[in-house]
Amino acid sequence: MSVRVAVITPASIDRLAHLHRQRRFLREAQTAGLEIVRIEAWLDEEMPPAPPGVQTVHVPPGPHGMRVGAARNAAARVAVEHDVDLLVFLDVDCLSGSALLARYLDAARDHPDDLLCGPVTYLESVQRPATLDDLDALTRPHPVRPLPQDGTVVEATDREFDLFWSLSFAVTPATWARLGGFDERYEGYGAEDTDLGRRARSLGIRLQWVGGAHAYHQWHPAGSPPWRHLDDILRNGALFAERWGEWPMGGWIDAFVDAGAVEAYGDGYRRVPSA
Repeated sequence: MSVRVAVITPASIDRLAHLHRQRRFLREAQTAGLEIVRIEAWLDEEMPPAPPGVQTVHVPPGPHGMRVGAARNAAARVAVEHDVDLLVFLDVDCLSGSALLARYLDAARDHPDDLLCGPVTYLESVQRPATLDDLDALTRPHPVRPLPQDGTVVEATDREFDLFWSLSFAVTPATWARLGGFDERYEGYGAEDTDLGRRARSLGIRLQWVGGAHAYHQWHPAGSPPWRHLDDILRNGALFAERWGEWPMGGWIDAFVDAGAVEAYGDGYRRVPSA
């Protein structure tokens, strides 16, 4: 009897090269007894034709930018209609390691009511893996999060819920329904995943670190702090603070303040009027 796993990816045309590599690596990861239901949620104004074997949903931008949370929610609804056993969310700039799906499935069997997160390696600009086999030598998980041994699962502490990153995670359909999906009021960049982690904690849903479920973030130009997302971060940060009583993305906020672009204002922050 085969196991059916939905792999859900929010996609955009400016990440097309990343998406093509992700598709290819997922095909390489296909194994006997595992059926992958591939669902891409397109975030652009226009949606390109779907390639064979891929289902698509279209969630165009809102007034404040791309609606990534809404796109994940829309794709998850399609996945649930296909009676899948597990929802795996993998961002467009991420590659699945050879054991990612298997380790998430193993963890879901033992922890069906929990939120599951694997390690993430951030590849450097010169690291362009050509095949799935290339990834093992590149594995260097981000040090801020726990790194369980391959095949083991470690429960997160309360403080670690803010380390939930939506670029790679898995959840059963029943637990997804309990979570209620992402808050679709978040548009543009930032905070929707931290919000979901906080909601999981408030509902008593545990967070599990899944050893061996490696994802690999493909390099692309960014910034630290991400200046092009400053207004998104201020808007979404205020929404988060309204709900949870504190601001997220504190390191970036501090960097914007230190640079003279942002100032404390009331209970939150705003652009410096002359900036």
